[in-house]
Amino acid sequence: MVGVSAGSSSGRPRNRRGEGERLRTDVLAAVNRLLDEWGSDDKLTMRAVAKEVGVAAPSIYLHFADKAELVWAALTDKYEQLAAQMRAADLAAAELGVRERLRAQVHAYCRFALDNAGHYRLMYEVRQPSVEFSRMGSHPARLVSRRLRGALAACADDGHPLTLPLYQAANTLWTGLHGLVSVQHSLSVSASEDVVLGLADGLLDILVGGERTGGPAYPPDTPVEHLIARTVSDEGL
Repeated sequence: MVGVSAGSSSGRPRNRRGEGERLRTDVLAAVNRLLDEWGSDDKLTMRAVAKEVGVAAPSIYLHFADKAELVWAALTDKYEQLAAQMRAADLAAAELGVRERLRAQVHAYCRFALDNAGHYRLMYEVRQPSVEFSRMGSHPARLVSRRLRGALAACADDGHPLTLPLYQAANTLWTGLHGLVSVQHSLSVSASEDVVLGLADGLLDILVGGERTGGPAYPPDTPVEHLIARTVSDEGL
């Protein structure tokens, strides 16, 4: 049974048996608040989170092995929301062809970032814990990046030529979209949604040819592509 420390100033009552999930929910909400307040993970520790919630630090370790696992769990629902909106946009454009399905997902990404600036900031603009590459395949951002990479692969399979190798194209597309929406956030630019989507369309049109070839249209791999593929697995970013 998880309880509060004797010296807890908040006086949080002991959790009854079966209330561990409640504690987990409270912990994740606290992580989101602290990241939003501090703007990075520099001051975020298990002890700081425990103090925010009103429990003993060892209680946090019952649910999370380390800070990275804690932060990723706190942000997972936001990546899931974005991936779900991209998936819905993809399905809604199913009859328009693979290139337009990719465009629909790109638009959904931009709209989510513009409509949910606080969520997006926590997901992509607040520094998160550094981990070794081998752990990055578990980062919840994979839910989003996998959709972009899969949509680009579908375009190439359908004969729409990519101007960059697949992994490089996927990373270029994401960083371009991120740059567009981050400028709006950081500079408080009041550009209309149409302007942002138009710029996103231009990026997509550079990366994916409109005219179809007679077969799969993947460009040759480059040294950069091999580097990306080695450090980012199919299950990762």
